[in-house]
Amino acid sequence: MDEPEAALSFTSCLRLVGLMRQLGESGAQVVCATNSPILAATPGADVIEIGEQGFHRTTWDKLELVDHWRRYLHDPNFYLRHLSDS
Repeated sequence: MDEPEAALSFTSCLRLVGLMRQLGESGAQVVCATNSPILAATPGADVIEIGEQGFHRTTWDKLELVDHWRRYLHDPNFYLRHLSDS
């Protein structure tokens, strides 16, 4: 799947996590490219981060996208201040 969260609500993303978990537990292999910290948190997932340095296995809490979301949710203005001319 390539960024399946694009058109999904928060609740629908959680449902998709549940579905991917069930598929994995049944023996299926699911490959998902995502920018969603919700989907990246799928239990049992083998998380591979792709960036300027190539790719490497990591854990959810060490993903760059999780760090950005944490900082944004802590202080949105830190990011949004770059959008205004003032």
